[in-house]
Amino acid sequence: MLRASTALNSIKNPPEHLAGVFWALLATLLFSIVAAMAKMAALEYHVLQILFIRQVVVTLSSLPSIARSFPHSLKTQYPLLHGLRLVGSFVALACGIWAVTELPLTTAITLGFSKVFFITVLSILFLGEVVGMHRISAVVLGFLGVVIAMKPGTEGLFELSTLIPLLGAAGAAVAVTTARRLSQTESTATMLLFQALFVGGLAAVPMFWFWKTPDLEGLLFLLVLSILATVGQWSGIQALREGEASILGSIEYTKLIYVALLGFILFAEIPDLYTILGAALIVGSAAYMLHREAIKKRGAQQSLMDTGSQ
Repeated sequence: MLRASTALNSIKNPPEHLAGVFWALLATLLFSIVAAMAKMAALEYHVLQILFIRQVVVTLSSLPSIARSFPHSLKTQYPLLHGLRLVGSFVALACGIWAVTELPLTTAITLGFSKVFFITVLSILFLGEVVGMHRISAVVLGFLGVVIAMKPGTEGLFELSTLIPLLGAAGAAVAVTTARRLSQTESTATMLLFQALFVGGLAAVPMFWFWKTPDLEGLLFLLVLSILATVGQWSGIQALREGEASILGSIEYTKLIYVALLGFILFAEIPDLYTILGAALIVGSAAYMLHREAIKKRGAQQSLMDTGSQ
């Protein structure tokens, strides 16, 4: 009877991070599709033009929310945190698109997984999140999977182009960590609008030299890419509102599965043994981390029940 009651309570009160996990998974799927589309678009258009159009769509999507509370929706008490987030976002977005143009899709995304390692460190230092040995071990295991997927010892590990996704990962970690703090007080629309104006503004300057007018098919392709990226950003921010950054960061590992399939279908990339083994470690570490969180949650709930019954 007690077990049935506990199960019913679990249904009525889902785990604290469950909603965050859902939004993070959706964001990861969308960003994987966007990465593949960006690689295709880069055959015709400059990286900064792709980024510029993407940010224009983000800006337009934010306008209705901003207008409802304008001009208060543009006010913030943390301009320095916003500035740090925006610099990190620009580096992450620009390098993310640049990386898939210089490297195979699976390689670029795999190297980007180093963001999780940076996020965990920054979450401890700036967010005060408590990260136990189990979670640290899971992150290290996942990072080991990334290294294996990189084929250590081969010439691809030492190409200068591999620094592009690593730089993007560092920028993304800064953006995610600061967004986690800002999401507690700032509206989603405000955060996206600031990012759209800043990143879009920087990307707009070089358009005097790099702009190429797309035909109808190209324009539709870029718009779909931008819309999916916008929904992904909204989903990512929502995930950060409802879960810890270091936990949600581990879900990024599932992107390897998505891009492996997209790479095979669209670019004839066939994952080798290194990639398969690395993926197994990556997914395993993410699953273990979420399992540990479920155990902690159940333990906390049991302690509250025991305290209440005394």
